[in-house]
Amino acid sequence: MRHFGHVTPEERQRLFHQEPGVFTSDSPARVLAAALGATLYSPATRPTLADDVVKQAARGVVSMVLCLEDSIDDSEVVGAEENLVRQFTDLAARPDTGETPLLFVRVRFPEQIPDLVRRLGPAVRLLSGFVMPKFTEERGTPFLEALTAAEAESGRRLFAMPVLESPELLYRESRVETLEGIFRAVDKYRDRVLALRLGVTDFCSSYGLRRAPDMTAYDVQVVASVIADVVNMLGRADGTGFTVTGPVWEYFRVPERMFKPQLRRSPFLEGQAEELREKLLEHAMDGLLREIALDQANGLMGKTCIHPSHVPPVHALSVVSHEEFSDAQDILRPERCGGGVLRSAYTNKMNEVKPHRAWAERTLLRAEVFGVAREDIGFVDLLLAGLPA
Repeated sequence: MRHFGHVTPEERQRLFHQEPGVFTSDSPARVLAAALGATLYSPATRPTLADDVVKQAARGVVSMVLCLEDSIDDSEVVGAEENLVRQFTDLAARPDTGETPLLFVRVRFPEQIPDLVRRLGPAVRLLSGFVMPKFTEERGTPFLEALTAAEAESGRRLFAMPVLESPELLYRESRVETLEGIFRAVDKYRDRVLALRLGVTDFCSSYGLRRAPDMTAYDVQVVASVIADVVNMLGRADGTGFTVTGPVWEYFRVPERMFKPQLRRSPFLEGQAEELREKLLEHAMDGLLREIALDQANGLMGKTCIHPSHVPPVHALSVVSHEEFSDAQDILRPERCGGGVLRSAYTNKMNEVKPHRAWAERTLLRAEVFGVAREDIGFVDLLLAGLPA
């Protein structure tokens, strides 16, 4: 699979200076963590789940979470498990096109992990791992132990994606201790932790809050402070950190707008896409676009999505611009290993080799999976290309 794989080869050639790379569920963890992109959640109760997976893959989705936790009623768990096994078996019986997304299951209890792996049988080859809710050291370690045991029994490499959403993490008086405990747990199982996911809806719930469609998670200060501390302690670029993904965006239509739109008109006029801009504003996408940009500025990669319309904007904004690529390559040239300062090839900024090195390495990893846009290609071009036909 590859990002923008649903776009024709001719269109990819027009858009990309360096096309997105091909990867599989067996690719190295560092590649898969960067490639998650917009991870689309779906309740495991859906009777057409196998068809949904195929349809979303054809629209550019490369990672999905099939949820047995908060998205379904407590009374539906047994039926949802049965449906999940049935739908995986259906998918496994279909011709292998190599385009099946990375599939994860969000469980409620550690015991579900080995049970589901056994029940999946040969269809386990389609499973990439499990999403572990309300993760702390105490609650999360049994999930990781269960994952390790299930992996050994099945012979299938399985990844963990813990969700950081517990009140202990949110409350100031217990936050540092909780983060230290989470680090101990995930560090012990580092090879199996693909990414850490942020449960911002649960954070807001602890204070009876819900952000409006013209507000981002970063405008809710109690939430923004948690994101900052998670990145500070768990997302470092010194080799000890983990990939941290962006929080979910809840809206797909604006009921009423209080503030001015946050989406400049000029890029859409240049791309002759004014109609697209109006559609994005109608569906609250200007807030989503701003939050994606703030995710990236704050060290997050990828995003939890609950609606297919959120996927193309996440992927379009994940493509590395030609200018970013040029700067990253200059900074990482072998002859620059001693440091120094140089003017960018675009003659608009200073590239300081040692301080910008970690950024450059991260940028080239993103370029490997999302590609590099041509010099004259902007976000609007990529978004238009990524939208379903």
